[in-house]
Amino acid sequence: MTTLAAPLRPRAVLAEAVLPQSLTRTGVTVGLGALITALAAQVALPIPGSPVPVTGQTFAVLLVGAALGPARGVASMALYLVLGAVGLPVFTDASGGAHVLLGATGGYLVGFLAAAAIAGHAARRGHDRSVLRELTVAVAASLTIYVVGVGWLALSTGMSLGAAIGAGMLPFLLGDALKALLAAGALPGAWKVVGALDSRPDA
Repeated sequence: MTTLAAPLRPRAVLAEAVLPQSLTRTGVTVGLGALITALAAQVALPIPGSPVPVTGQTFAVLLVGAALGPARGVASMALYLVLGAVGLPVFTDASGGAHVLLGATGGYLVGFLAAAAIAGHAARRGHDRSVLRELTVAVAASLTIYVVGVGWLALSTGMSLGAAIGAGMLPFLLGDALKALLAAGALPGAWKVVGALDSRPDA
């Protein structure tokens, strides 16, 4: 008789480990994740010859998705997009409006939904507790944003795919690699702190 391997059991994500249930089971953390992403969007560096700036958003998406898990992480990114679409100044350079989502950089914003899902699902499997695994997750999530963003850029501007890759991906690879490395250090580091606090003897 053969036995099936037991499925991987979902694990607590970082927010569930450090915050009370009154916050994680309500929309508070979803709103907080959207706020963090909006603040990170204001850290922007324009790239000559490209309509897409380097921002802190990707790093925020990786952290929010992993810390909140897939459902709340995606909900947080969806809230962020809705807030921007209705005109609140949450996008890069304190911009907002549906025209931003429909513009050349809109695909990168939409890609945040998939990236948060990837980071969140991986965190549910405990991958954010290992530097190497989290680095792999961060790279996969970043590439997903590129796939959606570059394709959208090409369609919205009439660029060839090669030109869109050159303008909307290649200039950002080094920066996103650094963000992936930061996420791969920050998340497992946070879990080590949580573990150290949990292991302290009661006072």
